[in-house]
Amino acid sequence: MRNIAALFTASAREFKNVRTICLCGVFAALAVILSYVASIQVSQHIRIGFSGLPNEFVDYLFGPAVGCVFAAALDVLKFLLKPTGGFIPGLTLNAFLAGLVYGTFLYRRPIRFWRILLAKFLVGMGINVVLGTYWLSQFYGWGFFLRLPDRFVSNLIMWPIDSVILYFLLRMFERTGVFGRMGFAPGSKGKNRS
Repeated sequence: MRNIAALFTASAREFKNVRTICLCGVFAALAVILSYVASIQVSQHIRIGFSGLPNEFVDYLFGPAVGCVFAAALDVLKFLLKPTGGFIPGLTLNAFLAGLVYGTFLYRRPIRFWRILLAKFLVGMGINVVLGTYWLSQFYGWGFFLRLPDRFVSNLIMWPIDSVILYFLLRMFERTGVFGRMGFAPGSKGKNRS
């Protein structure tokens, strides 16, 4: 429990760093751009999208405290820029919780595929399938159990695909030294963060 508290404290301290705020702005802009241009529609219910990757990079670099705030703020910003349907506060809560999960699993930890797989599973099945279906059923008047199987199958299919994409991108950025050039050494307990 102390480790979790220390993780949140360290992540909350990231808000004091100007570099954190600037990079969050860059990642937010990238997420908005990717939401407009980068997605592959595989079937009616399955779409491979890349706009969530900047969120996960923020969670990895800055932790759960920054990740929660970033994800929730970005969800509202994306809705304001391109409203589709009505605004559903529950989905903003889902984004907040996803930032919490990814930040807790990835912040200041070495990149391991099993860790990404577990975080993606918790977000996909717990937050997206159960909570997401609940919020959508409340907002649109759907039958919860009627929509649950479709959402379960699509998230189950996307779970390993999204995990592999995130794993390889994080490893690529780590190997090429991009994180180091940005002034961060994720996975090193933040010893050389400025």
